[in-house]
Amino acid sequence: MADIIILGNGPAGISSAAYTARAGLDTMVIGRDSGALSKAGEIENYYGFPTPISGEQLVRNGIDQAERLGVSIVSDEVLGISYDGEFTVQSKQGAYKAPVVILATGASRKSPGIEGLSRFEGKGVSYCAVCDAFFYRGKAVAVLGDGDYALHEAAELLPVVGSVTVLTNGREPSAEFPEQIAVNKKEIEALRGDSVLESIAFRDGSTQPLSGLFIALGVASSADFARTMGAETENGRIVVNERMQTSIPGLYAAGDCTGGMYQISKAVYDGARAATSAIQYLRSRKK
Repeated sequence: MADIIILGNGPAGISSAAYTARAGLDTMVIGRDSGALSKAGEIENYYGFPTPISGEQLVRNGIDQAERLGVSIVSDEVLGISYDGEFTVQSKQGAYKAPVVILATGASRKSPGIEGLSRFEGKGVSYCAVCDAFFYRGKAVAVLGDGDYALHEAAELLPVVGSVTVLTNGREPSAEFPEQIAVNKKEIEALRGDSVLESIAFRDGSTQPLSGLFIALGVASSADFARTMGAETENGRIVVNERMQTSIPGLYAAGDCTGGMYQISKAVYDGARAATSAIQYLRSRKK
């Protein structure tokens, strides 16, 4: 069990790790890839580099620095987080526990451009299986996605709802779904219904009756994890105070997932602020 788990190995996450490690805390960083920075060919507006540096190299430099400070870097995909006074981070490779978590996996992904999606948000469209499964007891629901995150959300729904179908929207599944979860690979045209979601229309002209649709595209974002635990979110960002604290004790957020200026300098500051707050929180718990 680590003292602190940081989700995300970009500037916000690694900045946090540098502070917590130097404070003597057993620090674990879980990250999947370089995120949005991997697409940055040359960065010229960040302090301390006389010549441009690629986003990929900047991330690599940060990870090397964290490892030198004794941070445990885990390459893994996080699927969910639960909280019962301590945090359990569930990933593809296993489960990790800590009294403090910092969310720093970047901005929430954009919703898919499907007709009717925004119209039915909160009226059949959900972004959190743990939060909303109860409202669909015994009903037919679907999960939009094709990977391990979609599999995780479908598994959360199975014990509660009547049936679960995974909709891949034309993509081949990248996860192996059990036989009790139907997989529909047709391309989606639109969501249909009057005041609430009633069905999915596909491009081949067919339809499927449906009471709920859970969005689980790609990998889970920091905002997804925050919502799952009941932390406050707003317009896809995690709401934090001036100390980068969420509404859940011991849960902090830093970087693009908190909104504002999407810049490396802001992410690094957020990470440092979240870390110093987390250090103070942990020390107060031990008194």
